[in-house]
Amino acid sequence: MPIIDPHHHLWDLSRLNYPWLKEADKTTFFGDYSALAKSYQAKDYLADSAGQQLVGSVHIQAEADPLDPVAETRWLSEVTQSSDYNSLPSAIVAYADFTRPDIDAVLTAHCHFDRVRGIRQILNFHENPTLTYTDENLLENQLWLDNFSLLQEYDLSFDLQIYYQQMEQAAHLADRHPGTQIILNHTGMPVERDVAGLEGWRKGMSRLALCPNVAAKISGLGMCDPRWTVDTIQPFVIDTIDRFGVERCMFASNFPVDGLFGSYKHLYDAYRDIATIFSTPQKQQLFHDNAARYYRL
Repeated sequence: MPIIDPHHHLWDLSRLNYPWLKEADKTTFFGDYSALAKSYQAKDYLADSAGQQLVGSVHIQAEADPLDPVAETRWLSEVTQSSDYNSLPSAIVAYADFTRPDIDAVLTAHCHFDRVRGIRQILNFHENPTLTYTDENLLENQLWLDNFSLLQEYDLSFDLQIYYQQMEQAAHLADRHPGTQIILNHTGMPVERDVAGLEGWRKGMSRLALCPNVAAKISGLGMCDPRWTVDTIQPFVIDTIDRFGVERCMFASNFPVDGLFGSYKHLYDAYRDIATIFSTPQKQQLFHDNAARYYRL
């Protein structure tokens, strides 16, 4: 079955500045990520995904230099011109900070590149300093909320990366902007596995699923469970599909980050094992069609 991978990253440390890959302390809640601190280019991604019938992919912004948010898009547009890389990535989700005074200019610059389909600004905020990605909950920042409306003007989607504690606020955002497609990243980041954390994740996912303009990417489960098995990730995969429906879910790799926890083949074999309960047309949606539809490939 052909695959479109709707969530992966590339980086070139010789071309761009990635502050998070240059930090002295390369640890986070999922452990040591120092193995990622080297260039990961299209040839490396194609080597990892070899044998998987990959026919398309979506590059998600990789936290390159926030002071020059268009530099990554410019570089990726050069990568897509190379016949060596099968014209991948097929689409680009770029970075923009909705608190910047020049946000209009940034979005305009991104949209000069024809493969740009959306924007991601990571929003994960947590009171636990080992889990938080941001200094504040931007879903409570009025300037950020006001500028979010620009996405519809530019015909851009938004990749949403949050924790369950932010899902109610994110659902209100989706309700206020029904014309903007929002795509939840990494299965809703279920990192807290105690009773309260799991119940909070389930409740938050159910609330987001009520928003017809929110879809879900099943990905990033290795970050939440570094020693994952098919049995440990299956409940999160099935719960997500149960809530959002097959037509609003898609399988993704999150490579090379999830490559810390297993090979590309191992990950997609797990997805295929879990998806055996679905019909062939449904599997086609999960592995290919939904990614093509939501990212307009």
